[in-house]
Amino acid sequence: MSSLRPITAAAAGLLSAGIGLAPVPAAASLFQAKEVDGSKFILVAAPIGGGGSAQLNIYEQKKDTRPCYSREGDGPTVVKPLLATFDFTGICGRYMDSNGYSVRVGAQDFGSAMRMSVVPDDNDLLLMGTGRDGSTVVLARSGGMADGFLELKLEPGWSLKRRHYGVRALGHIYVHRDSLPEPASEE
Repeated sequence: MSSLRPITAAAAGLLSAGIGLAPVPAAASLFQAKEVDGSKFILVAAPIGGGGSAQLNIYEQKKDTRPCYSREGDGPTVVKPLLATFDFTGICGRYMDSNGYSVRVGAQDFGSAMRMSVVPDDNDLLLMGTGRDGSTVVLARSGGMADGFLELKLEPGWSLKRRHYGVRALGHIYVHRDSLPEPASEE
């Protein structure tokens, strides 16, 4: 992943979280968000193609039959996706795109109104939420750079929740926060 380019100065200026992000109220009334056991989940920056860019994957350890992933090191933590080596049906969950995850703030599901992407920044990978108006918020970071799959650790205040329709748990995970963080002050 070392071939990833850092974000531009203009993009860095957008890191003032939450300005102008408009939630999609229709989705909020249809679905609820329920707590999950965070120790059963991991957010991963998964390399795409030759490693020039990365995308978010979320892995879930549903049963303890076999481990779905392993971790090595810290700052950054390299992840080995073991679920790629066996039939993980019923043992592991894998969420790889916006059909499997989205951002939710309070009771508002942003759905397609906020795109999540993995973006390099100096010696770090950031999981960014970008609103339709270009405003951004940092959701998670790797804490360093290395080749391969890297763990993304949620920023303070963010957690994972599962989408529910009534009492039915769905196969969709929210990156959730009760309210948007205050914008960074410019001094």
